[in-house]
Amino acid sequence: MKKLALLFAGISLLAMSGCKDDDNTEQVFPLVGKWQPIKEVRTVVETGEDPYSDTIDYTDCQKSSRWDFFEAGNGKRTDREEVGSLGTCTAVADYNFTYIYDRDTKAIQIKYQGVVEPDKGKITRLDATTLNLTIEDTSDPTEYKSVTYTFNRIPQ
Repeated sequence: MKKLALLFAGISLLAMSGCKDDDNTEQVFPLVGKWQPIKEVRTVVETGEDPYSDTIDYTDCQKSSRWDFFEAGNGKRTDREEVGSLGTCTAVADYNFTYIYDRDTKAIQIKYQGVVEPDKGKITRLDATTLNLTIEDTSDPTEYKSVTYTFNRIPQ
């Protein structure tokens, strides 16, 4: 009877240690895709001062802008604004860029064509429908600035 109890205990331990808990796997969503900007939050933290943030909700015209992240580590950004006295929604800038995204640390660098220094920051949210991209400016040691863009994924 002792042998049967020991055998049962051994099999139970083996079974429990061999099982994986698949419920704890984090689903990974791709950065690659077409994104629609919705708003941005600009934050400034100066040494010895209270931090402050401004939220800028985009107009319908600005929401028709696009950021495309391609598989090859490059992309294109098209900004649209209302131009002229009639407020015609027009593409005001097209930027080609390359990017490096580290999925583990969530760090991202975006280097625009013709610009020497890349924008550096983090992806603070990336799921099936939403991207929050924070670009940080730490060039002044007495002041921290960041812009957090919120995007919706455009289904392809």
